[in-house]
Amino acid sequence: MSKSWLKSKHDSFVRDVLRDFCQIASALENHFSEYDATGSVSFHFFDDILGRQNSKGLLWRLKDTSHLLFRNEDRTSFAVFGEYLDWALGYIFHECIKLKEDAYQQMNYKPRFKQLQQVVGLTPEEQHIGSELYAVIRQTSESIEREVRRIRFIIFHCKRLFILYLPLHHENPLLARFLYAQTDLVQGVFKGYAEELIHAIYTEGTHRMYTLAAQSLEDGGWIDEAAKARKYL
Repeated sequence: MSKSWLKSKHDSFVRDVLRDFCQIASALENHFSEYDATGSVSFHFFDDILGRQNSKGLLWRLKDTSHLLFRNEDRTSFAVFGEYLDWALGYIFHECIKLKEDAYQQMNYKPRFKQLQQVVGLTPEEQHIGSELYAVIRQTSESIEREVRRIRFIIFHCKRLFILYLPLHHENPLLARFLYAQTDLVQGVFKGYAEELIHAIYTEGTHRMYTLAAQSLEDGGWIDEAAKARKYL
């Protein structure tokens, strides 16, 4: 992978990492809200966002883009925040793999063992061994609780890290366009930190974000949309 290609894709990588993080964080928090209510997680949910080697899901693509961006940036005073983000996003990916496996255990093996325990006529030895094995499966719930807690913790710190890292890219038109066009998504994820995020990036005022967003829209041929963005100036 050539340095020139990486450099040409740099602005889009920055935009993509923030965009995909917001989509993943929103999806995970919605699913974890269901987990809070039911005590279980969905195998199919994690199978979808993770995907597999020949058909990568959104979270897998986020991890790969993160590596391409943060491991090839020039060393700056902001570089350590990029290093932290690269690790944190990869950590979320691997914790979700664990959740996928735990969800599979809950979905397939837990019901089977429960049915076996209810079979009439089991010998004492069969009942004892079954109870011992089922106890291990029940521990999956404890693992899920820890994994959900850790992912929520890391997502929170990712938001803080983006606030510290993204000022390096205050002149990135694709980033500005995303922040302008997807303001509801960004606010939904960053919540009380959304305003801090924008002001940290555009220290001279939000008019700079609208100017860059309009320029990016014009470059893409979206003339009417660019005109709408300029109305905020």
